[in-house]
Amino acid sequence: MDRVTEAVSGGRPVVLDGGLATLLEEYGYDLSGGLWSARLLAEDPGAVRRVHRAYFEAGAEVATAAGYQASVPALVARGWSRSEALGLVRRSVELARAERDAFGSGLVAAGVGPYGAALADGSEYTGAYGLDEDGLYAWHRERWRVLAGSGADLVACETVPSAAEARALARLAGETPGVRAWLSLSCRDGERLGDGTPVRELLAEPVVVEAAAAGALVAVGVNCTAPRFVPELVRAVAAAGFPAVAYPNSGEAWDARARRWMGVSEPEEFGAAAVEWHRAGAVLVGGCCRTGPEHVRSVRRHLHG
Repeated sequence: MDRVTEAVSGGRPVVLDGGLATLLEEYGYDLSGGLWSARLLAEDPGAVRRVHRAYFEAGAEVATAAGYQASVPALVARGWSRSEALGLVRRSVELARAERDAFGSGLVAAGVGPYGAALADGSEYTGAYGLDEDGLYAWHRERWRVLAGSGADLVACETVPSAAEARALARLAGETPGVRAWLSLSCRDGERLGDGTPVRELLAEPVVVEAAAAGALVAVGVNCTAPRFVPELVRAVAAAGFPAVAYPNSGEAWDARARRWMGVSEPEEFGAAAVEWHRAGAVLVGGCCRTGPEHVRSVRRHLHG
């Protein structure tokens, strides 16, 4: 049994990391601009490694590489050549692998952000793209091929708000020999993706079912979604027969007028909630935006003592 299969099917919840950009901002980095954290792949790769190390030390068993915002079109549009852009995409995994190896244990998941991340207009929460499934498949394909051959243990398809994009990514996973991926959805409530598609409807899509049956899609779930919606979503995933992944945001809300986050997230409460997510069916559990090492440490303590 390989390490990924063992992690997903071993009956013991696996602790994921927390928000990469969240911790970079705590370290004092300005992540404004369309490239967000991906800019540091070129400008300060040591900072990215520092984040991975902090999460491993907090108890994370998986490092999600900094590829979310590192799409080839976005990098090229900001001055890198295509070959340089592909190199930066590859570097996201190299940095995570190097820190994992230095730490001595753990898995590395290559980060694949949605099309909306490259647009940098918030559409990763709505799925209002204007591209159909074939268009999204073509857009993701080049980066996917690089990451699938990068040496990562998994490919993490994150914050996917669109059923068409979910199907496109499932197609890519299903047709790539040897790849193991998870598909994590961005949801507007406890029942629907950002584009309004019922999650249960997506889980019944033949391309999703077939990718899972082939062993390419090892988990389906939710991230960057309010924690209060996670139990219902995870139960739907588990009822459909999929191992579930859950790494929601902190549950805080951004007050645009006051320009500050409202509703302080307590790591202890987040860790306690993780127990409920696991009981609902989540086998991969962590945090997304506005969660940090203390949230991961709390998840680890609540799940493993």
